[in-house]
Amino acid sequence: MQIDEVVEKLGWTALVGADNLKADVTGGYVADLLSCVIAGAKPGDLWVTLQTHVNIVAVAALKEVAENAVVPEATLEKAKQQGVVMLSSPQPVYETVKQLVALGL
Repeated sequence: MQIDEVVEKLGWTALVGADNLKADVTGGYVADLLSCVIAGAKPGDLWVTLQTHVNIVAVAALKEVAENAVVPEATLEKAKQQGVVMLSSPQPVYETVKQLVALGL
């Protein structure tokens, strides 16, 4: 499945990285502790987190994961610079994860 399919099926918004929405999503990772994401996320995972500070961009770029959060403008700008896709879900994290599981991720 590609990121744009997830966005379309779940009604999400692409905040940054609309040019990269054709990238494949092969799994998911849910964590707010950045060291856990560095240790456990795999390239192609869609990362769900409540974190919004600029360091999430570095972790997302390092691990080649797409990330779901409501983020400040400074973080969005850093994501643009790093080519990181940032998505926003209108649902709480638990519901967001349930939706991803229902899609088979």
